[in-house]
Amino acid sequence: MKPELVQAFMLKNGECFDMMTVQDVQNKLAEIDDAKAAPMISLNLQKPTLMLIIAILLGWERFFLDDIGLGVVKVITCYGCGIWWLIDIFSAQKRTYAYNYKKFCEAYMLCK
Repeated sequence: MKPELVQAFMLKNGECFDMMTVQDVQNKLAEIDDAKAAPMISLNLQKPTLMLIIAILLGWERFFLDDIGLGVVKVITCYGCGIWWLIDIFSAQKRTYAYNYKKFCEAYMLCK
């Protein structure tokens, strides 16, 4: 992709990746041909800060991160009597970064 497109993607989605993977994301974006970049440009990623807020207020962040099975079990068990809710608050952002990077890599494989 052109450097301008890479920069635009990173401005839009830069907060969706942790600091360890940002350089890898930029390198992979630079490798993609402009004609095949449509899946990358239209990629819809989850915002880690929003997932943290959802985890704190509702505890439903697993549904947004495509972890439906555990989300249902979490709700049925009343959030593990509050213990699971506490654990998810501290891990929500990390899981969101991992989810976004996985989604990015899947789209990257389609573009290659």
